[in-house]
Amino acid sequence: MELAGQVAIVTGSSSGIGRAIAETLASRKVSVIVNSSKSPDQGLVVADSLQGASYFQGSVTDDNFGPDIVQFALRRYGRLDILVNNAGTTRIISHADLEGATTEIWREIFEVNVFGAWSIIRAASAALEDNGGGQILNITSLAGIRQTGSSIPYATSKAALNHLTQLLAVALAPKIRVNAVAPGLVDTAWTKDWHDIRNNYSKTAPLQRSATTRDVADSALQIMENPYLTGTILCLDGGMSLKR
Repeated sequence: MELAGQVAIVTGSSSGIGRAIAETLASRKVSVIVNSSKSPDQGLVVADSLQGASYFQGSVTDDNFGPDIVQFALRRYGRLDILVNNAGTTRIISHADLEGATTEIWREIFEVNVFGAWSIIRAASAALEDNGGGQILNITSLAGIRQTGSSIPYATSKAALNHLTQLLAVALAPKIRVNAVAPGLVDTAWTKDWHDIRNNYSKTAPLQRSATTRDVADSALQIMENPYLTGTILCLDGGMSLKR
């Protein structure tokens, strides 16, 4: 599938996985809208480094974020073809610590990881249907598939996003394809201090390392370039889930 000339929104793309996906799409001549809820300086640096890219600051938890960023895309580029829901958050809480996983933390995580994604999908669906149809890619997690992850609220939110991916793949077909990449541990600034988990990956995973952001971006691109994929949740964990 030829992506050149298309327009993409990538939420949470001023760093980490989102930035790698934005850079990969731009390398395929996609016009990317880079987004972050904070760090506008860094977001502008990323956008300025990519040909045809723009920057939009806003949080997926804001009620007007979805309509506003979609209208920004339509005003700037006249179309929207790809939505990448990458923005996410977590808390590190032992799964056995039920008291630590407060209702407030559950709400905080679901507001970003589930409700935020749902809100922008609703706002973007009409625009994605134009120009012959578009696609949605959700960045989820191995924690939404296996009994792992930084906390139970986080893992549950990613399981919800995985299921939402497959529900929407049916509901929005045939004009909009909906897929997900579910990575295990990825080397980012967010996980740089997770030394024990990284060491476990090195010892246990068949490929003996955690993922890079480029690994995730390459997998995302493979999905986006295949016009016959929908409802797919690609587990990208170096074979770690085979050992559990």
